[in-house]
Amino acid sequence: MLILKMFLFAVMCVVGTSRVSAATATVYDFGAVGDGAADDTAALQKAVDAGTGDVRLPRGVYRITKPIVVDLDKVGFTSVSGSGTARIVMAGPGPALKFVGTHVGTADPKTLKPNVWQRQRMPMVDGIEIVGAHEKAVGIEAVGAMQLTVTRVLVRDALHGIHLRKRNRNVIVSNCHLYKNRGVGIYLDAVNLHQINVSCCHISYNGGGGIVVRDSGLCNLQISGCDIEANMSPGGPPTANVWINTAGGSRASAEITIVGCTIQHTHAAPNSANIRFTGTDLKDRREADRVWGNVTIADNVLSDAQFNVDLRNTRGVSIVGNTFWRGFQYNLRVEESSNIVIGPNIFDRNPKYYWGGKRERNALLIRNCTDCTLTGLHINGTLATDAGLVIENCRRLNVTNCTILDCENAGMLLKNVTHCRVSDCLIRNDLPDAEGWISLQTVGGCGNMIVNNLLGGPLQVDPEAARLSGNVIQP
Repeated sequence: MLILKMFLFAVMCVVGTSRVSAATATVYDFGAVGDGAADDTAALQKAVDAGTGDVRLPRGVYRITKPIVVDLDKVGFTSVSGSGTARIVMAGPGPALKFVGTHVGTADPKTLKPNVWQRQRMPMVDGIEIVGAHEKAVGIEAVGAMQLTVTRVLVRDALHGIHLRKRNRNVIVSNCHLYKNRGVGIYLDAVNLHQINVSCCHISYNGGGGIVVRDSGLCNLQISGCDIEANMSPGGPPTANVWINTAGGSRASAEITIVGCTIQHTHAAPNSANIRFTGTDLKDRREADRVWGNVTIADNVLSDAQFNVDLRNTRGVSIVGNTFWRGFQYNLRVEESSNIVIGPNIFDRNPKYYWGGKRERNALLIRNCTDCTLTGLHINGTLATDAGLVIENCRRLNVTNCTILDCENAGMLLKNVTHCRVSDCLIRNDLPDAEGWISLQTVGGCGNMIVNNLLGGPLQVDPEAARLSGNVIQP
């Protein structure tokens, strides 16, 4: 009996020790050196392929020359973590970490095959810095992944920070720093992706754009609580801090929320924009069902770009509660769009922010649009533009309760506008050089109504363009 008890005790000790070893194993146990000089590619790949799932990188610098491929169906659930003290230096082309899954369904549980739940769900990267040391190095790439979760990760000096391709579902990127990469911070590249949340991230100084979506079937993108700045290279092609671009592609994007972010810089880049949505060009209005949208832009701080918000070929967009300034060409430009609601927003020229001279136009243009509502806009101090608010070639717009102050040339211009209503607006210019200023002007158009506005200068309205009633002029 004593011998049996001793044997059982020995077995328990061995089992306990193996469990402890598995739980505390790191990439050092697979041969990694972590001194920044040795090539740790084979060791890190071995740690992944061992299938322990918990790939731990202690404090150190891990130089690799090939992508570490996480074949999820082969190795099972995998988390790569570094507790904020590990650095991976990607000294070769391609992604430092590449997650490959087999999910081809949607986010509907009925479309998920059993092997996705059993081996692939929720791959994670946490607490790691990735530095690009090759012109084609990328931080993280994912293909066919379900519930990819990236947290507390810094990617810098790479081509792209996070690159999502082909098909992914239910992605979360939070508390990350995507900084000074040559390409895009978060790049959705010809991807079929529904449900992606980007929150509490710093996305800055990426030359090819901050968050960029190109030719993708994208739905349910939520960007919240982020600081997104200067993601446009002065010497590079036009891009944006946030750009949803489906022009010329075969797929469309919709159901997008951009809320509670600071998005700004830099006007020095050509055609730069803080938020840009470029839909598919339409040759025939019968193709209007191809214009996707359903976008909410709310409660953001937007400044210092050629365009603060630039929308083309979109439908169903709500723009509410934002603060705009220093739109060098336009604070807001909306073209070829419909069912746009622009609610209370501030478009200001705050003297504190104009130390470089009065170069910014801060213009607002609504052109070739139908079925839109503009209400509660506060517009102050536009320059070198026809009017504070220009509405051109539009139909069925309702403009109410706007305050337009001290704007050069005119307060509001309606050009070739039909079946629109302007009411209950305050439009004045009390600057010393306001002589000859026009409060509201129409050029062409018909079937409009301009009523109950308080104006600080004359109206220039063609009788055939609009019916006037109840307007008060107080010079």
